[in-house]
Order: sequence, then structure tokens, then C-alpha cells
Amino acid sequence: MKAAVLGATGFVGRALVPALAEHADVVAVSRTGTAPEGARVRAVAADATDAAALRRALDAVDVLYYLVHSLGSANFSEVDKRAAETVAAEAERAGVRQVVFLGGLGDDRTDLSPHLRSRAETAAILSGGAVPVTTLRAAVVVGRGSAGFDTIVALVDRLPLMIAPRWISVPTQPIALEDVVGYLAGVAGHPDTIGETFDVGGPEVLTYRDMIERIAHLRGHRRRIVEIPILSPRLSSYWLHLVTPVRASVARPLVEGLRNPTIARDDRIRHLLPCTLTGFDEAARHALAAPNA
Repeated sequence: MKAAVLGATGFVGRALVPALAEHADVVAVSRTGTAPEGARVRAVAADATDAAALRRALDAVDVLYYLVHSLGSANFSEVDKRAAETVAAEAERAGVRQVVFLGGLGDDRTDLSPHLRSRAETAAILSGGAVPVTTLRAAVVVGRGSAGFDTIVALVDRLPLMIAPRWISVPTQPIALEDVVGYLAGVAGHPDTIGETFDVGGPEVLTYRDMIERIAHLRGHRRRIVEIPILSPRLSSYWLHLVTPVRASVARPLVEGLRNPTIARDDRIRHLLPCTLTGFDEAARHALAAPNA
């Protein structure tokens, strides 16, 4: 099998490429043309909106992983739409057999934030092409490099007292990076996953407050949290921008998406690809021990 990973240098892509390379030849596609080292890995420079570059990258590819997004750009929705249209067309032209898309839980609601709406549009565009799509939908992915996880760690490290908005009590189902990678690798070529959408989540449903308190415990900190009902998404994004590494242009669309619960309602993937899921504390401990933690 030959697999291509669009977004190979991103948070999930960096972990997925070496996992795939254990069993397949991998084309690691990124704007910079860099990739994790490996005997079966070939790095290719291509933008997801560049049809000619994608055509070269997708030659003889069986499975294509779509892990790119333009969050942080002023017009991220339009860029993501154009990228999805280009990739769908070039995947068909190249004879790709399966596209695997990592989307977000909660994108089936009617009151979507711009970020989640864009992810849902991307999934719809990819699925509207001739190549069958397997979509995995996840909430917070626990690992270093995840905007959500790194934001929580920064809040814990920098604020003894947090004046927090209501979204801090919204339930979500975080999943360890290694478990997401396991599911992504496992659906490649799996006949029962072709053309299907699956929810993926860890073994626990937590609130953002729960995650903050658990990471504080792992860090050896005591943190006080005061919830208030008046912090708007705009003000929340500025607040996060001031006290965490996340830019306001990234924080605002993320915060707007936190108003809705993100819980896995469909557990079919756990029967198709059975595994022992990693608990939040273990996943967070592993992430915190990673470089730059």
C-alpha cells in the first residue's frame, strides 16, 4: 500500500507518518517539503490548493490522508473550501482508492461556529468527489502541539486564579494522540470503513474545567477557577491570546466552537478496530513529558 499524508508536518501528521511507514510507503506532503525521517517515507512540497503539485505527489497513491486546515487565516473558510475541492479532483485524477479525513465532533449541529462549519463543509466537499471518504471526528486531541491541549497547559502554568467563561463547563471527550493515530492508520484500506463517518473519543467524558484541574494536579499546582457568564467569544479569544501561546485569530474560532458539547455518540469504530483507549491522565502525563513540555 502507498499512502499520502497532506499536512505531514502538523500536529497529527508528524505522529501519523512514522506509524504508517511501519506497513506502507508514505508520501509526506507539506508546504515545506520536510517530513519525519524513515526508510519508507518520501517528503514532497505541495500546497493543498496547488493542483499541479498535488498531481505529482499523488502518483500511484492508494490512500490519501487529509489533515490540512487554514485556521488562523482571515479567510480560512474560503481557503479550506478551495483546498478540499482541489484535493477531491486530484485524488480522482490520480486513481486514489480512499480519502481519510480527520474532522471535528459536533459538526452535525445546526448552530455551528465558523470553524466547525468549515470543517463540515470540507467533509462534504471531499465526500462529494468520486473517491470514497472515511471521516473520523474527534474533539480535543491530547498531545503536545494540539492547540486545545497546549492552551490548557498554558492556563495552568500561568494563572493561579482563572476568571473563566461558561464554556469551561461544557462536556467533551478528549482522546490521546496515539489513539487517534491508531484509528487513522487502522481505517486505511479497511472495507468496512469506506465511505463511513465515525466518532472517536477517549474513555472519559470531561469538562474543560476537569482537564484544567487534572493537569494542575499533574503539574503540582493548586488553581482556583471562577466562572462568569459574560465573557464573549471575542473577549475570550483576547484573554487566551494574552495568557497562552495561541494567537487571537486561532483562539476565537476555537472558543466559538466550545459552546457545544463534543461527545462521541457512535461507538462503531471501537468494534471495528478494538483497542485499549488511553485515559486522560496517562495521555496528559505522556504529553507533558514530551520535548518543550
